[in-house]
Amino acid sequence: MAAPAEYTIANLNGQWVLNKALSDETEPVLSLQGVGWLMRKAIGLATITLSISEKVENGVTVIDIESTGTGGIQGTAEHRVLDWIEHAHEDHVFGSLTSQTKWLDNKGADWDALDSFQKEGWLDERVGPNGEPHVVTTAVNKSNGWTATQVWGFTELNGVRYYTRKVVITKGSEVLKIRIFYDFVGPKA
Repeated sequence: MAAPAEYTIANLNGQWVLNKALSDETEPVLSLQGVGWLMRKAIGLATITLSISEKVENGVTVIDIESTGTGGIQGTAEHRVLDWIEHAHEDHVFGSLTSQTKWLDNKGADWDALDSFQKEGWLDERVGPNGEPHVVTTAVNKSNGWTATQVWGFTELNGVRYYTRKVVITKGSEVLKIRIFYDFVGPKA
């Protein structure tokens, strides 16, 4: 289902399901990140749903994401604090990570440093605290040697608005890029 206009990168509160038909294949990315074959296959077969809570605490946006998969796939939890401070995280899929997250404008040095793939096709919805249209998050797994940089925002395909993530994953000289589209399911239960 199309994302209603009131749901923005500043209000992701709700349920979102991965649109596999529109999204790029995740298997090569998960492989590069060191996710085991069985887990990659299970993720590929599952319907992945994100339950997102977004709020502002002491002037800083906090986004909590619980992902669940059909077929008994144990989900993961993400706690994103948009302060660009490194936060440690560990889960059963991606292992031990450090991540940083912040609001991102579509101009300036941070924007210019992104891969061109991550800059194209966005709706210009300036809803962040200083008019930013995006969130950027970087995760590093030192033991597996990869870095993933995601830009979050909204795109429109064939007249339908989607919550979208554009991800660039690097490991040594290997670079993979994927687009992930999410359908809006409804408000959080």
